[in-house]
Amino acid sequence: MTPIAIVFLVLAVLVVWGGLVASLVFLRRRPERAGYPEGGVDDHRDDEAPPIRDT
Repeated sequence: MTPIAIVFLVLAVLVVWGGLVASLVFLRRRPERAGYPEGGVDDHRDDEAPPIRDT
């Protein structure tokens, strides 16, 4: 492998694994949302069948 290929390989590995580690750290610090916005009332949209389309 050429040196530039090795550099790009290391960079890609750091980005992927670094993102995984960062997301795990974030989830460990704040595992669940503390509050939710207003308007969480069920409006029964699931009671209606979805529209059927012949396309």
